[in-house]
Amino acid sequence: MGYFRSAIDAMTGYVPGEQPAPGTKIIKLNTNENPYPPSPQVANALQTLNIDELRRYPDPSATMFRQAVSDALQVPADWVIVGNGSDDILNLLVRACAESRDRQVVYPTPTYVLYKTLSAMQTADVVEIPYAQNFQLPLDALIAANGAITFVASPNSPSGHIVPLDDLRTLAKNVSGIVVIDEAYVDFAEFSALPLVHEFENVVVLRTLSKGYALAGLRMGFGIANPKLLAGLFKVKDSYNVDAIAIALGTAAMRDQTYKNARAEQVKASREKLSSDLKHLGFSVLKSQGNFVLATPGSKPAEFLYLALKERGILVRYFNQPGLADKLRISIGTEAENSILIEVLASLLNG
Repeated sequence: MGYFRSAIDAMTGYVPGEQPAPGTKIIKLNTNENPYPPSPQVANALQTLNIDELRRYPDPSATMFRQAVSDALQVPADWVIVGNGSDDILNLLVRACAESRDRQVVYPTPTYVLYKTLSAMQTADVVEIPYAQNFQLPLDALIAANGAITFVASPNSPSGHIVPLDDLRTLAKNVSGIVVIDEAYVDFAEFSALPLVHEFENVVVLRTLSKGYALAGLRMGFGIANPKLLAGLFKVKDSYNVDAIAIALGTAAMRDQTYKNARAEQVKASREKLSSDLKHLGFSVLKSQGNFVLATPGSKPAEFLYLALKERGILVRYFNQPGLADKLRISIGTEAENSILIEVLASLLNG
């Protein structure tokens, strides 16, 4: 007998984007991190943190942070659940709701690979429904599958497209399970699906501080839903899943919406310029609502460019899988980083 359950032996673990060693000189455009620092209020909160508080357990409900979310997004504080990154809440959802047979996990693909990984850990049956080439949500197929959980990332990664509210509304209205709208990249998008949590008891909207708030290293995320739905998730949540430092710093970040919004506008402007520059190099670029673009080179293979860029100290993301193997996902960097990327790509394409 092996050490692990058969499902764990059989599954493929989630592979995060490459993280270079600290101090490595590299342009890192592969994991959709924010190119700008967090709010100065985060640094102030860290400097004024009372070290004596760390000998005690943190607030299990992260009350202070939930109130900051309530104030910023105009939702009741008891409609918020906090996690060690939004991935933690994805994990809670799968553990609480999914299993084999008639409690399936359903999602359109390509999308965030962690949905599949978490489902495999739970030995839950999965229904993957391919997006069409134009990335229109396959509504009829998703409704017919009627999953215990239906995940829809909006904006989606790696495509960057956003799902129309009417499509999400139709989905929530016509399935009996939970609809999880993963809004990790919403701070760079034109609109949010947040109003749907007030219309439908079965809708959860997920958010993270990793992208718009530039706090990927902090691991802080949250979900918003009707308290009747959240009650089940609180049953399976670890008692102290978010530490005291994360609560303090996350609260400071959430209370500085002005700074976050200004930086998001910078990223959006850079996204449009990078898209234009890539098109001038012969790339086909999907319209993106995230802090990244999905680009198809016209003259050289995507894998060749990925490896050549890596040799030159620039990391982008390459997915060797059907529908994506001819594309590169490129995170939005600073203007200087984006300019270097375009310069190096031009030399590779013309060489």
